[in-house]
Amino acid sequence: MTQFDILLATRKNLIKICKDLTDEQLNRIPPGFNNNIIWNLGHVIATMEGLTYGLSGLPSPSGKEFIQRYRKGTKPEVSVGKEEIEEIFSSLITSVRRLREDWDGLDFSNFREYPTSYGITLRDVEDALTFNSVHEAMHLGTVIALNKLV
Repeated sequence: MTQFDILLATRKNLIKICKDLTDEQLNRIPPGFNNNIIWNLGHVIATMEGLTYGLSGLPSPSGKEFIQRYRKGTKPEVSVGKEEIEEIFSSLITSVRRLREDWDGLDFSNFREYPTSYGITLRDVEDALTFNSVHEAMHLGTVIALNKLV
């Protein structure tokens, strides 16, 4: 089993939990929370790309605007429409496949060390991919909690 297998399994679990929710449910922010389910789904994509491509000095496949909207420290500013919801759901899988393909084809060696808020420092892209699984598991838990409230 590889980190990519774990990542893909987490993403499939996110989809399984969320696939039958309405657009309104995906966008609802329950009391006590500062984000919603669709933001969490976009956030895991943006974070994975930021930790791998971004910290290696490579452009993020999802684009700067997407990363800016869903990166760490952001929160939902507007309701996400059906088209973007569909793109996010699709990207949950395609972004993992793209990273797997790029892993061997792109140069991730210019990685910039990154101290995480989790208390560990990522020293290379392999560290980033390993840490990303922890990050995604935390957001899977958040999505499970949000799902019970929407």
